[in-house]
Amino acid sequence: MTVEADLRIFSHEHVLRQLQTAVFRNGYYVLEFYADERGRPAREPTERVSRFYLYPSGGTIRDEEFQLLFYDSRYDTYRGFVPPRQKNPGGKVE
Repeated sequence: MTVEADLRIFSHEHVLRQLQTAVFRNGYYVLEFYADERGRPAREPTERVSRFYLYPSGGTIRDEEFQLLFYDSRYDTYRGFVPPRQKNPGGKVE
């Protein structure tokens, strides 16, 4: 029996895996991760799960209130990132 990875634990791999099925609207992807006490994505399970928004046109991740948390060039389309919806036109787009 294999153990499923908890995709709500924040990591680069889990961002990429969530993007495969994430809703895309208004230029951002909706992701869910555990949140730490400051409301930032957590690298370990916590009691709080929050929504985060990835804007690939700028490589930014924002919190539930759309406040900028950080920039990561790995998710920036201007740096070569190709979002899943562009790879798979039949993907879930809202």
